[in-house]
Amino acid sequence: MKHFINLKDIPAKDLRKVIADAKKRKNLRRKLSTLEVDRGSPLKGKILIQMFEKASSRTRISFYLAIKQLGGETLTLRSNELHLGQGGESISDTAKILSTYGDGFMLRTDSEKKINDFKNYLSIPLINGLSPSSHPTQVLSDVFTVEEIKKKSISKLNICWIGDSNNVLDSLIAASVKFSFKLSIGCPKKFEPGKDVRAWVKKNNKKIFIYNDPKKAVIDADVIFSDKVISLNDKVNKKMKIKQFKKFRIDKKLISYAKRDCIFLHCLPRGSEVSDEVFLSKKSHVWQQALNRVHVQKSILLYCFGKLR
Repeated sequence: MKHFINLKDIPAKDLRKVIADAKKRKNLRRKLSTLEVDRGSPLKGKILIQMFEKASSRTRISFYLAIKQLGGETLTLRSNELHLGQGGESISDTAKILSTYGDGFMLRTDSEKKINDFKNYLSIPLINGLSPSSHPTQVLSDVFTVEEIKKKSISKLNICWIGDSNNVLDSLIAASVKFSFKLSIGCPKKFEPGKDVRAWVKKNNKKIFIYNDPKKAVIDADVIFSDKVISLNDKVNKKMKIKQFKKFRIDKKLISYAKRDCIFLHCLPRGSEVSDEVFLSKKSHVWQQALNRVHVQKSILLYCFGKLR
């Protein structure tokens, strides 16, 4: 049984297998409609239970389509609908029930402890749909998208992140170590990646490049990533934070410092951190990026269920 919780904990060769399988599966689906099942129905008879403690659009829909296209089913729950949320049932008891009824469990949560507790008590695979320190399914799909568009290994590209240090960036940093690509980060001094993340990079004999000047961060970039500066549950002075990120807004002028064929990606939803001129331009591939979540998550499910080809 394999979990998919944090890219840090998954061997690089396994991540490569997931991406390779996703590429094959996407190619084989070109003539199939949305809910037609992949040949062989590899997850026929399997059910994925999903629980969302945070709002979700892309993760919810893409996992629904992923398990359906593999021939399985999904059941989506909210924590306030369970005894876990309303009746005080323990995580250990809830985990045993989920393991009895389901074949896999996907959790999107604000609690790192809850992810770890479920991991300890489940006897079925656990997939992290987002936690405070990690968004592994998003970032692995992003690696897939970059290689699909650029038609080369991400290890040969210069990747840039402009924006806040959050769970998506933490997973992108982990990916930079696993896939050995150069990662430049542009953010205000106050919002740089934390000490634990930096220590892990150093421990793995790798390096990330942090700039408090966005122009320096984007120079020679093949890909520019960003995310919403103010997240849904951001407990900060929002006006002050937006002001601090004002010079980090991704507009036509900033992106001109990158390579001419640089592309822009954003995990969505977007805010004021990117101009319409960039977001709606030919350099932007955000819709392709969102669609690829389905293909990569199918291969993640197969990996967790021990059925990856």
